[in-house]
Amino acid sequence: MNVVLAATAGFLFAAGTYLVLQRKLSRIIIGIGLMGHGANILLVSSGRRGTPPLIGKGDPSDFADPLPQALTLTAIVISFGVTALLLAFAYRSWLLTADDEVGDDLEDRAIAFEGRDDQEISDEQARPHLDADDMAEPDHMLDYDTEDSMSTPDADTDVAE
Repeated sequence: MNVVLAATAGFLFAAGTYLVLQRKLSRIIIGIGLMGHGANILLVSSGRRGTPPLIGKGDPSDFADPLPQALTLTAIVISFGVTALLLAFAYRSWLLTADDEVGDDLEDRAIAFEGRDDQEISDEQARPHLDADDMAEPDHMLDYDTEDSMSTPDADTDVAE
């Protein structure tokens, strides 16, 4: 039975990943839901079977592990909240564009059309040359004074000017 549950969880993860990579918001939302269901099946299958963990109702070594069940309930609540948020985003996008396709970021598109690569620089070029004394204590720590950092308006200062 564990092999069937593992294969089902794997299939749900694979189908969810495929749908998340699509350009339509409705498919992305369904894909995230499928991945959430795959995670739930994986969590439930990780626990061991047994009797309900009620004190006085059997041997404690025969109790089922309640942690995967608690994690599954938490995952269900979180996936419900994420799905509701994504549905609200999709509805707002539908109102604005009358389409549920995710558009390209304009800056990413401009970089892709220019076709230029970023210039690689070394660490020494990225930061200025520092002496060993400068590396010992950062500048923002040298001038730190606790009394000056907690300044309060004086009683004789007119704040309403």
